[in-house]
Amino acid sequence: MRQDLRLRERLRALYPKTSGRRLKQWLDGARVRVNGVVVSRGDAPVGPADRVDLDAAAPAAVPAPLRLVHEDEHLVVVDKPPGLLTIATEAERERTVYRLLGDWVRARGGPRIFVVHRLDRETSGLLVFAKSLEVKRALQAQFNARTPERVYVARVEGVVREPQGTLTSSLVEDRALRVRTARDGRHGKEAITRYRVLERSRGATLLELALVTGRRGQIRAQLAARGHPIVGDRAYGSRRDPLGRVCLHATRLGFIHPTGRRVVFESPPPSGFRRA
Repeated sequence: MRQDLRLRERLRALYPKTSGRRLKQWLDGARVRVNGVVVSRGDAPVGPADRVDLDAAAPAAVPAPLRLVHEDEHLVVVDKPPGLLTIATEAERERTVYRLLGDWVRARGGPRIFVVHRLDRETSGLLVFAKSLEVKRALQAQFNARTPERVYVARVEGVVREPQGTLTSSLVEDRALRVRTARDGRHGKEAITRYRVLERSRGATLLELALVTGRRGQIRAQLAARGHPIVGDRAYGSRRDPLGRVCLHATRLGFIHPTGRRVVFESPPPSGFRRA
């Protein structure tokens, strides 16, 4: 007697250690063939004599809205758009950089990825993820030691007079978990940011900012406390939002690669920053 199975069941039998999510990715990615024909429906019937094959992973494009900057066997660097979380929160668990990128790497037969650092939801720019726990720990040790080069570009309200300088303050969280500068410098976590003016215009300034420390919300809180909130950053007092986003972008990221060489990645700030 012919005993047909569903394609999904045959795949589970052929690849017992593969997760249901991975099987779905294979089907959606047109990688499964039955008797030489691509089949994307997991409930399609297959008989005992039917041949089921799995094509090699195709070099699929990185999922929108991410932009792939660099990938090798140790790590992957992407350009994050504004409005997308780095990792999940209680309110949003699915649409994050970590989830989108992790699914993409595994769908091509790659390993699990690991978070090294984060960007605020409102901030765009460069993020690096490790492809092993060992690489994650090595990269995070560099971040903890403050050795990576982390440079941002921001358009702020008002004219910043000094051509360059250093912002030093203590940061605390308020009851709404928003980062603020502390009135009493003896409380909170030390935050240090170096800046230089790139361009001044009527009522606004384009700044380049280099992190010395890497506190959450550091740049946004420090600039707002100096009376120069980032354009579009209503949470920190901005009165203008011409681009419908916070004008803060992680433009350069440099660190020691696991192979021992120094690498630097760059992402130009949006052209609208100069026009905002």
